[in-house]
Amino acid sequence: MAKSNAAQRLEGLPRPARKTELHQLDRLIHERMRLGIVSALAAHPALSFNDLKSLLETTDGNISVHARKLEEAGYITCTKRFEGRMPRTEYSLTVAGRKALEKYLNHMEALIHAMRAPAGGK
Repeated sequence: MAKSNAAQRLEGLPRPARKTELHQLDRLIHERMRLGIVSALAAHPALSFNDLKSLLETTDGNISVHARKLEEAGYITCTKRFEGRMPRTEYSLTVAGRKALEKYLNHMEALIHAMRAPAGGK
């Protein structure tokens, strides 16, 4: 059975570069909306629910569901308070979330590098 071009490119790379294959990416962050949330929070110390909703151009439900998954994983924190009589929900990236994003970005960079490397790893 013939190997795919991607598999052939990975063959010539050192073993650590092979570990960046897609199945090893953090699937929690890899989902588009969660990657957007984590990326936005990496660029800001904190963002309100409405700020995230506006930045990502999505619905209340979408932000709620994905933020909850990230919160359960310990990647973000959620703080709820009142400003006057108005509720305010604010999100921040945790140290674990920042490390997970950095690891994810390193995996993606290595994967891109591996796919752009000439066949044979030269």
